[in-house]
Amino acid sequence: MISKQEQKYVTSLHLKKYRTETGDFIVEGEKNILELLNSDFEIKRIYSTENFRTKLEKLHKSIEINSDTEGKISSISTFKANNAGVAIVKQKQFENFKIPIKGQFLFLDGIADPGNLGTIIRIADWYGIGTIFASTDTTEFYNPKVIAATMGSFIRVKIIYTDILKLIQELEIPVFGAFLNGVDHKSVKTQEDFALVIGSESHGIKPELEKIIKTKITIGRKGQAESLNASVATGILLDHLIH
Repeated sequence: MISKQEQKYVTSLHLKKYRTETGDFIVEGEKNILELLNSDFEIKRIYSTENFRTKLEKLHKSIEINSDTEGKISSISTFKANNAGVAIVKQKQFENFKIPIKGQFLFLDGIADPGNLGTIIRIADWYGIGTIFASTDTTEFYNPKVIAATMGSFIRVKIIYTDILKLIQELEIPVFGAFLNGVDHKSVKTQEDFALVIGSESHGIKPELEKIIKTKITIGRKGQAESLNASVATGILLDHLIH
């Protein structure tokens, strides 16, 4: 059974303030928790339904599991309904990472929507990009909505929050930025080494960053939609640049 104190602690981790104070975050749902078992993240405890507990114990006998009803599990989750579980996990720190000279890099400038960020992480994982560099005003990696939207990819892709303007200035590889007024992305050849910059959903790439981007690219439009979702644009552009 989940005590009131445990319930209070788990629900406190829905908020960034307490995730920052404690260094913990939550992972919710069957898919993400099962992926978590195969990672090097430190799992502190899992709260689960009885059915999911049986599955977990077959896979990993050493994890501390506290089971309760589906209603109680849902009450500590950010999901409206959660028939699997909620895990408390220790955050990792990535600040000391140094960017390699060559490679394929994704830079995010002010991505605010957690669902977009989570989907971008999943897309990066699909295309084999293991590190994302993000401006400090990009939404938090450990936001529960971000983690949920990654569908497990958060265990393979890390985000470095940094001064991306300074970092991009140091690169000696082609730098592409997603704009509404760039050259057609199909006119750009596939790249072995590159950096792709994706701007915020509302404002795009910041003017100071735009100045140092070598090539502005856009996805050709045939219809009347004003713009594309940031994660959709990321997928289309990565697919072209990498293939």
